[in-house]
Amino acid sequence: MSKISTDMVGEANSGRDKALQADYAALGEHLDRRGIDIEKITEKVAAYGVAVPSWGVGTGGTRFARFPGPGEPRDIFDKLQDCGVIHQLTGATPTVSLHIPWDKEDPKALKAKGDEVGLGFDAMNSNTFSDAPGQAHSYKFGSLSHTDAATRQQAIDHNIECIEIGKALGSKALTVWVGDGSNFPGQASFTAQFERYLASMKDVVKALPSDWRIFTEHKMYEPAFYSTVVQDWGTNYMIARELGEQAFCLVDLGHHAPNVNIEMIVARLIQFGKLGGFHFNDSKYGDDDLDTGSIDPYRLFLVFNELVDAEQRGVKGFDPAHMLDQSHNVTDPIESLMQSAMEVQRAYAQALLVDRKALAHHQQTNDALMASQTLKSAFRTDVEPILAMARRNKGAAIDPIGVYRRSGYRNAVAAIRPASAGGSGGIV
Repeated sequence: MSKISTDMVGEANSGRDKALQADYAALGEHLDRRGIDIEKITEKVAAYGVAVPSWGVGTGGTRFARFPGPGEPRDIFDKLQDCGVIHQLTGATPTVSLHIPWDKEDPKALKAKGDEVGLGFDAMNSNTFSDAPGQAHSYKFGSLSHTDAATRQQAIDHNIECIEIGKALGSKALTVWVGDGSNFPGQASFTAQFERYLASMKDVVKALPSDWRIFTEHKMYEPAFYSTVVQDWGTNYMIARELGEQAFCLVDLGHHAPNVNIEMIVARLIQFGKLGGFHFNDSKYGDDDLDTGSIDPYRLFLVFNELVDAEQRGVKGFDPAHMLDQSHNVTDPIESLMQSAMEVQRAYAQALLVDRKALAHHQQTNDALMASQTLKSAFRTDVEPILAMARRNKGAAIDPIGVYRRSGYRNAVAAIRPASAGGSGGIV
């Protein structure tokens, strides 16, 4: 089964439609008193989409163990099938982001499967943070910044290969994250290592088609624990400036020190034209890769507050890519990704409700309390009827998780896909 029965979706929606219409009308009256047209907000939410990661539909793990779930994908084609179900039920995830070499297959076959399940292809992701079977040189001590020229060239060639695969799939971007760094003081020269990284990345950029973008991703620590080559947004911004007009910074919400003001980082990158996009997730302690909005939904809203502000101001060239990047250890990955996609939509809808005129006035008059309350008023608004109506209008499920569970999809694919072995550590 590649999809869930449309009849089942329609039947489930019919049973919920009357209550949804009543909730939507009540919210519409409330918003109308605030001068907000609910239909316009619903149209914007319906048009919004976030990419799902191919690797996200497999069960993740930790350094200690991985506990596989039933019906895990056997290959990229199973992953695309699962991702197609997510979009079918939410209407919010029209594209999938592939990771090479994990998802390396004939591009024609990948494109055909994508068409079958109703998905396009978002940014390509390279992998030089682990060794692939049969590769000549190890990335144990780095990839694009390695001291050995042959290892650097291998990493460069891999990124160019990702571009070529992406071109065949209709992708328009390459995301590059490296685990390069050091674990001990003195292990590496900070300056020489960074120079090697920049030189390698410049060779990758030369292979970019003119209508492509390249996203570089910063991360404070892990897998290197003393230093990382691209450790923060400032270094990432320098990289984007060095690499030129096609280079932008990607912000992963879990890649910062605790309590860092991520929404201000977003504003800075917007201001200087270098915000490329996001990997949405959530965290409590570090790069936890938890479900988006599960820990700090207000922070997610504040990030979208900056995005909507830029959108409404018409910032030149503003076109950030949005993607989920999560690891699901104890939940059904399909359910977690559906929930996360809806949480991202929720934050977007809430940010669209902010009274921009009032907020600007309170900021100009230094009224800190009322400025904060203006944001809180939008955040506290229950926009669930808007999200549900947007799904209903697109033929998706009013209650995606409920329909998914009733469909028996997980049990059906578990009967086809062999059980995965557990016990080993490492995130899939």
